[in-house]
Amino acid sequence: MMKGMHSIAWRAAGMFTLGAWIYLALFRGGFWRLRERLRVAQPHVLRSVTAIIPARDERDLIGRAVASLHAQRGISPIRVIVADDESTDGTGAASRADLVVRVEPRPAGWKGKLWAVSSGVNADNSGSEYLLLTDADIEHVSPDLVASLLAQAEQGFDLVSVMVQLRCESPGEQLLIPAFVFFFFMLYPPERVRSGKGSAAAAGGCILIRREMLTAIGGIASIRDALIDDCALAARAKVCGGRVWLGISDAPIRSIRPYGGLAGIRGMIARSAFAQLRHSVWLLLGAVAGMLLTYVAPPILLLAPDRAAAAFGLAAWVISAILYAPIVRLYRAPLWMAACLPVVAIFYLIATAESAVRYWTGRGGEWKGRIQDASV
Repeated sequence: MMKGMHSIAWRAAGMFTLGAWIYLALFRGGFWRLRERLRVAQPHVLRSVTAIIPARDERDLIGRAVASLHAQRGISPIRVIVADDESTDGTGAASRADLVVRVEPRPAGWKGKLWAVSSGVNADNSGSEYLLLTDADIEHVSPDLVASLLAQAEQGFDLVSVMVQLRCESPGEQLLIPAFVFFFFMLYPPERVRSGKGSAAAAGGCILIRREMLTAIGGIASIRDALIDDCALAARAKVCGGRVWLGISDAPIRSIRPYGGLAGIRGMIARSAFAQLRHSVWLLLGAVAGMLLTYVAPPILLLAPDRAAAAFGLAAWVISAILYAPIVRLYRAPLWMAACLPVVAIFYLIATAESAVRYWTGRGGEWKGRIQDASV
């Protein structure tokens, strides 16, 4: 009797795992196919753009970011504003921006980055039709990138965002970084974002938004306390009737910030993972259980005494590798790493648990000396 119950339990786990991967493959907007792509194009009508870059102690990176924006072609010249957020390393002088705004100490209730972005927006008196919200570590490699963003926006979208190419050079980065994009697109399938049938989302490194839409939502102040500010901005735009587009770009754009090894990648995840779960213990436990059953269980099921359960586990592992392979290929990582998703998931689970611990101990959302997400 006990043996039969064990077999049933193994088989149930296998069926759940396989069912989860069939659902992700067929009923999650085809997120893994990477079909929402920003094509290289010229806008039909020239539009004015102001780029806002919040920067805090970014002397080593800011110059490349600003220069790449000044090199954009096929559009009216971009005005670049750097919001110098209490830097101590000469970031503003090193930026060579059109305007450097010295950010005042942030008021209560504001996240640091959003106060800096708001300061940059408020300092812009150009009346430009679009605002490009980007970061100090983002290099717009293609000189046609902003023109392509404008062309996409001119198709009726109020907010256009692309997931920048994250740094993926070391073996650790090749193992872990593609999964960051995979998990993000799984949560926010770009096809559903575009159609409006799913949650709105954006990737903070590159967001082009119509100025009139930003005004309609109440400006940056409307999301001033959001830690995951990019998705909060997209959600506000959708609520106010705006159309949102999210995808990857054929016109190269990349992050040039080094992570500092595995600890740096873990810190990047831990900074906001628990906020994504709305600081809920129940959602955290559900996420852990779901990740274990969906990502970690397939190779474990191969050891099951029940042959059907082992077959379910093998099928789930194969499907997961097939779905993960396009993003592994996009990041030019060895293709065999597509089979390593169970190991990668364990790393992300540890980082998520660390995110909760940081929040409970008053260290959540720490970035450059600032604590921005803590329960105490």
